[in-house]
Amino acid sequence: MPMFDVMLNDFITLFVILDPLGLVPIFLALTAGYTVAQRRAIALRASLLTLAILVLFAVTGLAVLNALGITLGAFRLAGGLFLFFIGFELVFERRSERKRKSASQAAEEHDAGDQDDGDIAAFPLAIPLMAGPGAISAAILLSGNTQGFAGMAAHISVIFAAVLATFAFLAVAHQLDRFLGPTSRAVISRLLGVLLAALAVQFVADGAAALFHSSAFLVAPATSVG
Repeated sequence: MPMFDVMLNDFITLFVILDPLGLVPIFLALTAGYTVAQRRAIALRASLLTLAILVLFAVTGLAVLNALGITLGAFRLAGGLFLFFIGFELVFERRSERKRKSASQAAEEHDAGDQDDGDIAAFPLAIPLMAGPGAISAAILLSGNTQGFAGMAAHISVIFAAVLATFAFLAVAHQLDRFLGPTSRAVISRLLGVLLAALAVQFVADGAAALFHSSAFLVAPATSVG
């Protein structure tokens, strides 16, 4: 597959998992009473932290898997199933509800005076709403498609582009929320969920094929000896 197609598929996967459209109403609820400049500052800090986390796991994730004895095929299979579940949540609007619960808990803690603006950027915006298990798994999973320094650089640039797009949505969250409305957001999120589910099925198929190939390779010498 050409590099551009790989990068495009990776960007779509990360963009859908980051779910900037679903983050908009949650971000507005968390930053109620803040000025536009303050909201953008919080969005920038959350985006930078998210970028750092995803790049870290993209660079070191495969090494950790190898150290644990987990093959890339197995991780693709498990990660594909996990991403399919996220796509399922997007289609049936269950992910937004789960995110709202985390955001509501953080807002209550903030109102009690336990957090400052920087903490809101870290929790719950960066973790777990943006750099959650799904995004981290995708960053590791997609790094398996890279080869060499150039491939990893391309993967990191895709992560940067996806996080930058998410920041752009949050920077204009107020205007975007008024322009789209809940109905348009729900329709777009469901369409993106279907797309993510299709990509997840492809990951599962690739992982199953890799596991089958490795199993066949291990069995073949034994059968030939017999």
